[in-house]
Amino acid sequence: MSSSFGNRLRVQLFGESHGKAVGAVIDAPPPGEAVDEKELLRFLERRRPGRSPLMSSRNETDYPVFLSGLYEGHTTGTPLTVIMENADARPDSYAGLFSVPRPGHADYAAAVRYQGAADMRGGGHFSARLTAPFCAAGGIALQILERRGIFIGSHIAEIDSVADDPFPLVPDAELFHALADKEIPVLNDEAGRLMKQSILGARSAGDSVGGIVECAAVGFPAGLGSPRFEGADSRIASVLFGIPAVKGVEFGAGFEASRMRGSQNNDPFIVRDGRILTSKNDAGGILGGITTGMPIIVRAAFKPTPSISIPQTTVDLSSMQPAEITLSGRHDPCVVPRAVPVVEAAVALVLLDMLLEG
Repeated sequence: MSSSFGNRLRVQLFGESHGKAVGAVIDAPPPGEAVDEKELLRFLERRRPGRSPLMSSRNETDYPVFLSGLYEGHTTGTPLTVIMENADARPDSYAGLFSVPRPGHADYAAAVRYQGAADMRGGGHFSARLTAPFCAAGGIALQILERRGIFIGSHIAEIDSVADDPFPLVPDAELFHALADKEIPVLNDEAGRLMKQSILGARSAGDSVGGIVECAAVGFPAGLGSPRFEGADSRIASVLFGIPAVKGVEFGAGFEASRMRGSQNNDPFIVRDGRILTSKNDAGGILGGITTGMPIIVRAAFKPTPSISIPQTTVDLSSMQPAEITLSGRHDPCVVPRAVPVVEAAVALVLLDMLLEG
């Protein structure tokens, strides 16, 4: 099914942006794993809207309600089902848009694919609203991985051409926790100030900006993954592309590797403390689809939010005539700050799936 992924750990998302609720089924995390609710809520808070002028004013609590698979604070080993009610939905705001597709949204493609039957209020099943239960699943995966010495964290690498410093060769959990506490999670606070300025400027102009999230996973063992289409990078990229607004994914040096010579791009092998490592990490911790034991480094590029208040050209599907559309409502001027934990959730779920496969 298109809304599910995973081999040993299967995750399925359900619901629509302005329906009764959104949710996820995780089939199934290992039994007996403790779920720290306070830690999970802290993780979900990083994605929740309505917290600052940098994001949508839609005010959802995003409180996870577990319907199955969790008993006395521990996973049972059976499918775990979590839902989040849509308490601040405003479906009437979309009543006049059903025959006028919004540029940059899935409206037209979904109308053709589902013959007009899809609930597209607020983007429907295509909406970033579904990243809320996705993060609930990913937040649990993060806790399970941390107990196995695997830590995952992210920062904003770029917004509107303002770049942050890159991760160090081997980032650590302390750095990840420090980033998670920031409004703009960056290594260079001056870059964060300029990013915030750019986001607010776009909002004032009725426009939006995009950016890049860089994620690192440290402590993941070497030798997991497969060649070709089931490679660690293939699987991570596939799930990242399932996050709304992601338009590009790269590992390690990524596209920059195409501008290097082999002598520059190859990572020399070294021995340190009895382990085989590399002196740099342009491969991003993956070779031939298999993990090397170096940090897994992946970046996801997010397009600007398509919902803007500047007039745009479209068509009226009922009359097949040109039309103009100006959107109002509660939209992020930049999705990137709220997308940081979503990227972490995606990487965590794929890596836990791989770890359980062995």
